Amino acid sequence: MNELDFALDTKSIDDDGNITGLAVGFGNVDHGGDIVAKGAIDLQGRKSLPMLLFHDQKRPAGAWHSFEEVSDGLLTKGRFSTSQTGKDAREDVRSGALAGMSMGFKTLKHRMEGKSRHLLHVALHEISLVTIPMNDRTRVMSFKDILGVGDLPTVRDFEDHLRDAGFSRAKATAMASACAPHLRGDPEAKAIDEAMEFLSMLRA
Repeated sequence: MNELDFALDTKSIDDDGNITGLAVGFGNVDHGGDIVAKGAIDLQGRKSLPMLLFHDQKRPAGAWHSFEEVSDGLLTKGRFSTSQTGKDAREDVRSGALAGMSMGFKTLKHRMEGKSRHLLHVALHEISLVTIPMNDRTRVMSFKDILGVGDLPTVRDFEDHLRDAGFSRAKATAMASACAPHLRGDPEAKAIDEAMEFLSMLRA
């Protein structure tokens, strides 16, 4: 599952534990060159989605139960649970400690236009609260999905994948930097067969 990060645009948090916010913005190009198209979000027939902390299924903080497409993006409404995790999350959002949201999803259809990837159809699985969004609105960390359609990941995607695989931050940064000329996002980059073979081995 991929994650799309965005700044938490909180419209309201009331005393009953309800929260309303803009889940994801449509039409803007993020730092990784990705654009979410209006109408791309697919709830897969689900009436509610988990509200997690940092995409951790062991840390549910509540549930999202209302979704509406508006001009700016996907407006969602949810309610914090009465558990300690839910109470702590609500206070952290109020204080600004949790300043971002991140959407867990699977890419179903996309289109490349130049260096930008347009997300045309994505299956939404959960929305998490996070401390600092990776950028102002959205960022796709879709290493496995990118390889699945034959594209190259960005340096940041590659670094995140290496860290997920168990490498330290310093080692992941060094390795990703060394591969930078062969990854998406470098205007002078030229994909080479050896790089694709190396990335395919990591995927396996």
